Amino acid sequence: MREQLQKIKEEALLEIKSADNSQKIDEIRVKYLGKKGSLTTILRGMGALSPEERPIVGKIANEVREEIENQIENALNEIKNKERNMKIKSEYIDITMPGKRHSIGNIHPLNKVLDEIKEIFFGMGFSIAEGPEIELDYYNFEALNVPKNHPARDEQDTFYISENLVLRTQTSPIQIRTMEKTKPPIRIIAPGRVYRSDAVDATHSPIFYQIEGLVVDKGITMASLKGTLETFAKRFFGENTRTKFRPHHFPFTEPSAEVDVSCFVCGGEGCRVCKGSGWIEILGCGMVHPDVLRKGGIDPDVYSGFAFGMGLDRIVMIKYGIDDIRLLYENDIRFLKQF
Repeated sequence: MREQLQKIKEEALLEIKSADNSQKIDEIRVKYLGKKGSLTTILRGMGALSPEERPIVGKIANEVREEIENQIENALNEIKNKERNMKIKSEYIDITMPGKRHSIGNIHPLNKVLDEIKEIFFGMGFSIAEGPEIELDYYNFEALNVPKNHPARDEQDTFYISENLVLRTQTSPIQIRTMEKTKPPIRIIAPGRVYRSDAVDATHSPIFYQIEGLVVDKGITMASLKGTLETFAKRFFGENTRTKFRPHHFPFTEPSAEVDVSCFVCGGEGCRVCKGSGWIEILGCGMVHPDVLRKGGIDPDVYSGFAFGMGLDRIVMIKYGIDDIRLLYENDIRFLKQF
C-alpha cells in the first residue's frame, strides 16, 4: 500500500504540473481526493492492515494528501495570476491612441420644427392637448358642423374602421373634447398624426401631421386671431414677415380665412419657393362657429373663440426647401443628416 500511495503522489504531482487551467486542476482534485478518488479508495482498504501497519500507512496517506492539496493550491494561485495578467493585457487601453468617432443622430426635421412651434405658442400662454387617433365619427365630423351627407365630407377621403369609427382626418376633434372637459378660458394647441386616403406623391401622403389651435374666452374677436397668427409668423419666419388673410370657407368656423405669409426667401419679390407670387400659404383659420361651441357645451352668447390649423409637413417643407414629402418618412440617413 505504501508503494501505491507513492505512485498516486507522483502521478498527481505530474498532472498538476502539466495542468494549464483551473478546470483541469479541479478535475485532478476530484480524481485523487474526491469521494471516489484514488487516494480515498486506498484509504478505505486500511481496515485490512495489521494494527502495527495502520498508523504508519495512515501517516503516509495524510502526507500524500497534504502534498497534493498544497500543490493544487499553488497551481491554482499560479493559474489565477496568469489569467489575471492575460485579462489585464487584453483589456489594456492605450490612452495615447486617437478615439473613434461615434455617429450621433439628429432630431428629425418634423420634431425639430414641431418643438420650435410649441415654444412659440407656449410663450403666448397655450398648452398642449391630445386625443385618440382612432376617433368617433361624431367628434371627427358631426360635432364640427359636418353632419352625415354634408358635401364637406367628400373633400376628405376618410379611412373608416366601422360606420362610427374613423382614423381621424384632422386634429380638430381634440378641440371638441377639450371644450367638453374644460371651462373657458381655453388656450390650446393640438399637434398630432392624421390620416387621409390620399395617393402618395411629392405633396400628398396618407399619414401626415397637423397642428391646430383653439382659443375660447369672453371678448375674443377676429383681431385676437389676427394678432396671434401675426405673432407666430414673425417669430417663426422672421420679424420682417408680413401676413395676408384671404376669405375662405370651413364648416366649423365663421368667418373663415386662409393665411399667407410673405416669402421668407425672396422677401415678397417672387422666387421659386413662392412660385413668383411673393406669398406662401401656411394655414387656415376662423372664428369658431356658434354651433361648434354649443356641441362643446359652451354658450356662444357668452363666449367666442377662434381656431386655426396648419400642416406640419408643409411648414417643414417650406422652411427647409424640401420638394417631396416622402423624404420626411423614408428615414434615409443621408437626408436626415442634413438637419
